[in-house]
Amino acid sequence: MKRKVLAGIISITMVLGLTGCTGAAPAPAADAAAPAAEAKTEEAADASDSDKTWIIATDTAFKPFEYTDANGDFVGIDVDILAAVAEDQGFKYDLQSLGWDASIAACQAGQADGMIAGASITEERKESGWMFSEGYYDANQCMAVEASSDITGFDGLKGKSVAVKTGTMSAEYAESLAGEYDFTVTYFEDSPTMYQAVTGGQVAACFDDTPIMAANIKDGGLSMKLVDGTGNDPAAYGFAIFKDSSKELLDMFNAGLKNIKENGKYDEILAKYLGE
Repeated sequence: MKRKVLAGIISITMVLGLTGCTGAAPAPAADAAAPAAEAKTEEAADASDSDKTWIIATDTAFKPFEYTDANGDFVGIDVDILAAVAEDQGFKYDLQSLGWDASIAACQAGQADGMIAGASITEERKESGWMFSEGYYDANQCMAVEASSDITGFDGLKGKSVAVKTGTMSAEYAESLAGEYDFTVTYFEDSPTMYQAVTGGQVAACFDDTPIMAANIKDGGLSMKLVDGTGNDPAAYGFAIFKDSSKELLDMFNAGLKNIKENGKYDEILAKYLGE
């Protein structure tokens, strides 16, 4: 490429020199230089596309979808699915553990290209600007209480406070029940802090995604229990973008997800974390 540019410069210099002697118009030299300039632009664009690193945001603690393990490694279903999809599609990415609210804000501000954080696909979110991939896991929300609690259903929440994580489907679920069952809703930024409020007695219960609470109770020794009969209808989790400029990333995620489901990699990832 450098040789082409140098040749173009020499050509222009020679023609300008001739122009000074003869008074001939320099237009042919400009035309001759144009293909070299165009070729350079096209090659730079191709290099830019191939070298792109997509910025993808995620939550900090949403076990088993994203969390830090005993070795200090950031792992989880979302983490492994993204890695498998990227390998299948051949794109590079930088996964940034920002937290739920911060991930949404980063995508909306153009500081991140996409988000994978156990985000439920809903019509309300689509209407507010979320653009989702095909679903990659179905989950619902339910209620959990401290292990020794005698609360057996929503009726036991009257006059009490329940915990939710800000901006989530579980928060919407709790809010939809609060008036009917006369309880108040207290908001937290992450699941671990919310669970501590339940086990510490600051709140009577919490609402969260069922597989998340089940994993924390089983693997984390969390002193909580799920309350039977409190689950809502399941919804699919999806990879999300917020700007049309990330449509290529969304298309690659869908194509890669389809492939890893077909070749068995997807099932391997679920089995690794859920035993399914």
